[in-house]
Amino acid sequence: MSGPRVAVITFPGSLDDRDALRAVRLMGGTPVLVWHRDRDLGGADAVILPGGFSYGDHLRAGAIARFAPVMAAVAEHAERGGPVLGICNGFQILCEAGLLPGALTRNVGLAFVCRRIHVRCETSATVFTSTIAAGEVLPVPVKHGEGRFVADPETLARIEGEGRVVFRYCSPAGHLGGEWNPNGSTNHIAGIANDRGNVVGMMPHPEHAVDPDVGPTGGQPMFESLLQAVPAGV
Repeated sequence: MSGPRVAVITFPGSLDDRDALRAVRLMGGTPVLVWHRDRDLGGADAVILPGGFSYGDHLRAGAIARFAPVMAAVAEHAERGGPVLGICNGFQILCEAGLLPGALTRNVGLAFVCRRIHVRCETSATVFTSTIAAGEVLPVPVKHGEGRFVADPETLARIEGEGRVVFRYCSPAGHLGGEWNPNGSTNHIAGIANDRGNVVGMMPHPEHAVDPDVGPTGGQPMFESLLQAVPAGV
């Protein structure tokens, strides 16, 4: 394997780290397993914070993981412009760490959701969507109990005004509506980016959507975007 090195962080309670490592390998990258107590990223070109229940979701989802030793290296990597993707619990961690705005709260109805859904790409201006046209619909799964994105009105207006919404929940044809929103997320937001487009958080699971033998392949374009945009060794 000679593609870009992609670090996948394992926290106590992570359960999608192996899936993320496999997805990176299947898509042509070089997966690098990094432990939460590590203080460097093993020379990685990009970082994935995977899904799961870090530290048992004590206090709040992601609230303790933000203090893990490795998060200082993740923050430094992001500050240098390095790609960082937070998936599900990883999205929650990025918000708790202040690397992304807003918060993820309990789903409307207080029920855990686990099913295939569709998301509409809203922008190509991120490292993870550079090969995806705005308006393109991707089939991916979700599985979370605290995935409802919320933000104060000023923050929400800034996110929307700056074009930092990356994905919205939608119908298979790309239409928006409550029936297609699995958790009641504000403005149907499924994923957002920082102002530079190198840090992205999303609740759906692209790492579970790369192998056609086991499910949808809506995650493939995200990994293709990353691996094409990040030369190995930078």
